[in-house]
Amino acid sequence: MNSNQLPVNEYAGHFSTYIQAAANVELIEELEICLHDFIKFVQNIPMDKFGFRYAEGKWTIKDIIQHLIDAERIFAYRSLRISRNDKTPLPGFEENDYVENTNANERSIQDLLTEFSAVRQSTILLYKSFSDEQLKRIGVASNKEISVRALGFVTIGHQKHHQKVFQERYL
Repeated sequence: MNSNQLPVNEYAGHFSTYIQAAANVELIEELEICLHDFIKFVQNIPMDKFGFRYAEGKWTIKDIIQHLIDAERIFAYRSLRISRNDKTPLPGFEENDYVENTNANERSIQDLLTEFSAVRQSTILLYKSFSDEQLKRIGVASNKEISVRALGFVTIGHQKHHQKVFQERYL
């Protein structure tokens, strides 16, 4: 399935930016491609930039990489629950609380990228296991309806969004 074929009733409007960032890509293929693109991109960032904040109170690049890891785990968990036809509404999460409670800036960039890669590989295997019916299932997360496949495209678009932020504000 291509993100351009995703019906708008499968996700809330606040996710449209991420869905559009994943425009015209195949889900599984792009999960794999953007993993490698991201690692290569991050490995080319100068070492002195990983702790940089472009404004007071903003996250560092290491904070954002940890945020991507945490968010992907949450998106994958939501995908699993919804795919299994679990009708329990899933809670949101406060991203700032998560970032404030990590030690991302004390970790090596290689350690963060290794974890990112492991989480992404897990997400890819999870999505490869879903049937077409499971991918189309819709559940409730953060008080909004969303499909399993939309969560996959959100994962891609979320990464691409933050990579663009790196380019525009950090480098």
